[in-house]
Amino acid sequence: MATTTTNYSFKKPTVSGDSGAWGGYLNENWDSTDSLLGGGTAITGIDINSGTIDGAVIGGATPAAGSFTTFSASSTFTLGGTAVTSTAAELNILDGVTSTATELNYNDITTLGTSEASKVVTADANGDISLAAELTAVSYNDTYVSLSSSSNAVALNCEAGNSFTHTLTENTTFTFANPPSGKSFTFILKVVQDASASGFTLTWPTVKWNAATAPTLTATASAIDYFVFSYDGTAWYGFTAAQAMA
Repeated sequence: MATTTTNYSFKKPTVSGDSGAWGGYLNENWDSTDSLLGGGTAITGIDINSGTIDGAVIGGATPAAGSFTTFSASSTFTLGGTAVTSTAAELNILDGVTSTATELNYNDITTLGTSEASKVVTADANGDISLAAELTAVSYNDTYVSLSSSSNAVALNCEAGNSFTHTLTENTTFTFANPPSGKSFTFILKVVQDASASGFTLTWPTVKWNAATAPTLTATASAIDYFVFSYDGTAWYGFTAAQAMA
């Protein structure tokens, strides 16, 4: 009676026996071999110590350096003991980059902190940058921020810009949030009365006004008033720039 091989169960006819069955055994073994070589059956447990694969030399106990036209992995692969998790698109960002590792680390806040001496740039807790030298520009454009009230309140965020506008639709209380710590800051505020009504009032935060008196808003429909506010690091100062603008 035929026995089988250990790994792939090829049939082994009995020597001087199995008369008339050898042809069937051989045909079955060849079919199994054809499936292995053709990819129909997984090949496992093969140890290749020499030869080449697609022109790449293999030798000794470990593979030698090889060159592959295409490399693919079903999930992550390990390079030098570290799992590579970047996508192809992320790796291609570095294609053509000529910066050194030191230059790339200029962008690493964790490594360099918020101050890098060679660039003379610092950032405070809000991420604001102070320049140690003069800044020259052809033009400077402010972000124009439109504010809206909620439950009779407006929170003006100093981090959002330097030019603000608000159309009154109800009596409103303002707060000035996130001024730069210990730094000067100035912004312009345009206040517009609602077109369908007039006389809405505005309550300011703690601001020092001329003669210690806050201005009265123009109380006509669609009236436009402009105010300028300056922060000296500790206190706010308010100035009426123009009122009842046509």
